[in-house]
Amino acid sequence: MSTPYPFTAIVGQDDLRLGLLLNAVSPAVGGVLVRGEKGTAKSTAVRALAALMPEVPVVPGCRFSCDPGSPDPACPDGPHAEAAGVSRAARTVELPVGASEDRLVGALDIERALSEGVKAFEPGLLADAHRGILYVDEVNLLHDHLVDLLLDAAAMGASYVEREGVSVRHAARFLLVGTMNPEEGELRPQLLDRFGLTVEVSASRDTDERVEVVRRRLAYDDDPEGFAARWAEEEGALRERIAAARVLLPRVVLSDGVLRQIAATCAAFEVDGMRADIVMARTATALAAWAGREEVTADDVRQAALLALPHRRRRNPFDAPGLDEDKLDQTLDEAGPQEDGSDDDDPDPGPDGGGGGGGGVPPQADGDRTPPSASQSDDTPSPAPESAPDTPGRPAGGEQQPVAAAEPFRTKMLSVPGLGEGAAGRRSRARTEHGRTTGAVRPQGALTKLHLAATVQAAAPHQRSRGRSGRGLVVRRDDLRQATREGREGNLVLFVVDASGSMAARQRMSAVKGAVLSLLLDAYQRRDKVGLVTFRGKEAEVALPPTSSVDAAAARLESLPTGGRTPLAAGLLKAHDVLRVERLRDPSRRPLLVVVTDGRATGGPEPVALAGRAGRLHRSEGTASVVVDCESGYVRLGLAGELARELGGTAVTLDELRADSIAGLVKDVTAAGRAA
Repeated sequence: MSTPYPFTAIVGQDDLRLGLLLNAVSPAVGGVLVRGEKGTAKSTAVRALAALMPEVPVVPGCRFSCDPGSPDPACPDGPHAEAAGVSRAARTVELPVGASEDRLVGALDIERALSEGVKAFEPGLLADAHRGILYVDEVNLLHDHLVDLLLDAAAMGASYVEREGVSVRHAARFLLVGTMNPEEGELRPQLLDRFGLTVEVSASRDTDERVEVVRRRLAYDDDPEGFAARWAEEEGALRERIAAARVLLPRVVLSDGVLRQIAATCAAFEVDGMRADIVMARTATALAAWAGREEVTADDVRQAALLALPHRRRRNPFDAPGLDEDKLDQTLDEAGPQEDGSDDDDPDPGPDGGGGGGGGVPPQADGDRTPPSASQSDDTPSPAPESAPDTPGRPAGGEQQPVAAAEPFRTKMLSVPGLGEGAAGRRSRARTEHGRTTGAVRPQGALTKLHLAATVQAAAPHQRSRGRSGRGLVVRRDDLRQATREGREGNLVLFVVDASGSMAARQRMSAVKGAVLSLLLDAYQRRDKVGLVTFRGKEAEVALPPTSSVDAAAARLESLPTGGRTPLAAGLLKAHDVLRVERLRDPSRRPLLVVVTDGRATGGPEPVALAGRAGRLHRSEGTASVVVDCESGYVRLGLAGELARELGGTAVTLDELRADSIAGLVKDVTAAGRAA
């Protein structure tokens, strides 16, 4: 087993270390989500935490880590007779993004269950993580069906495996730690709320600190065991402090005045539900215990809010996490306890002489508390970036400054026709591991979803020849049938947005951006990949290559300048190039082309005819498409509808795009050649 990097050797990253240590002191805090750019010691810190956790007493031989003091009465390996427990190190179990459902929750031997009536169960990662740490790197890329299982286990503290009436249950209480790079996509709101704390990490800009990071890393790579030995004393001291804080934790007093501050803070920031209040209370209590105090102070509440609230106050995926600290201080002052006589200006220092906010981890200075994405008021929109400089090819008259998008709305469902086999999502029909059962086939590999009726039907004619004599059904491997299921997949939604002068009227472009933003929100909720191609002047450009980060697409849309001619054909051909490359990278993910334009084409010889030929190129390759018709005014040329016919797709107006529109029912995209 490789020697882990010592936790105490990590340079900087105070919030990251503090969030992990608070969960080590009080696992009831609910875990921590670490957000930040790559190469910022996220995974290193999480893996190093396990060495600091106190040892866990377990029942000897129990695969589910039952506590000998109170064993799980429903443990599949039980019931457990009274016996002395044995201690082992706390586990850090890593859940790979591409893990199967059976790997996560465990697997039942269906053949033995049917023929012998026994529950032969192979535990999964949730059983391994019980009373330890479950670590998910790139948690935002986790498939939806695994997220659902994690949510169930986190809510109930148990894992249930059910297959055709055969079920197994075991305890699954774990410290959930996830890391993610926001550039690769956001996390589902339900799972996001399950993380007690969230911390933002970024690489230091201090030269001396960066030098020390490199120096320590090189020393560790050269001699891991020797490097760890040099930090053994610090590791031992930190381990003892965690144990002492755990002993002190039950004695920490959470006064009514402090509870009022917590409730007022959660109400002021309009967080959903009551989980935030509970997490803040537990975090503030853990902070006090970590600092060696038996009473929670206002500084503890402040620090708890900075850790527990930023990810809970987002109204939509495009809101940056963070808190307005001036508003936080004002709320704490207004709701501060009046009767306990505590002096918030001179809090009781912790063992290291620091204030109550950070305990043994050096607290950040006031100027450093604001997360990078929260440097301005939460209610103030981010200023749009300056427009791009003039280029020689830009048409006379120049480009207009970017305009803000109109308020987003709920859009109608746009889907790709047919039955796909792409990544799990919520847009188009697909053959999936989850969904409604549509039939049965012979399994090609390991059986994952048994079709019970088909299996019994296949085995029934052979019972006499197989010498059946008892009540059990004689089932052989050839009798087993795999259920085929139909669910939903996520698609690649490629937006081709007209940013030319014909779209440049400020009110009109604001409505267009609002519509695209609404479609981006829909893509986020349906777990799609998105890309953005824009065209104006003499050419088209890929403003955003296909990505899972819908936030990035929204940011590029916000800064989109307008003006110039309308090279519609160039936009369609650029989209064709993007889709050609993506088909090679991910052939199972079907594309949906969304062209946002009024249909006009200018510049060059025969621009309309050239755009038509580009549209027919997409149609010949079977690309599903929809044209969002942005034409306005009393006189309409109907050019967007003509373009939709060339693409073999459907045209919808901005008004028809709204889910609450009475213009028609949901429009399914028509595939190329489907009508033929």
